[in-house]
Amino acid sequence: MSRIDDTAEPRSGADAPVSATAANLFDLRSVIALLFGVYGIVLLIMGIVSGNDPENLAKTGGSNLNLETGIAMLVVGVLFVLWVRLRPLKVPAAPAETPED
Repeated sequence: MSRIDDTAEPRSGADAPVSATAANLFDLRSVIALLFGVYGIVLLIMGIVSGNDPENLAKTGGSNLNLETGIAMLVVGVLFVLWVRLRPLKVPAAPAETPED
């Protein structure tokens, strides 16, 4: 049977250790990649569904702007994901605590 150490206080705030997984999960590049991906998929679907409508094509000068912008946003989202994967955040190691006398 193991005994729980009641004297240890949980660390919170700036003193709490930060895991690399948590730091990468909330990396701003990941959030931006998610937003570009979601909006890119929405525009891609809109471009496919209403792509051959002559009224919409006349408004944009004959190009399917929703489809083209959706593809471009998906490409940018993929580039952000690659950036996160190839250059992850480096979490600084906590300084070693020295016993105070």
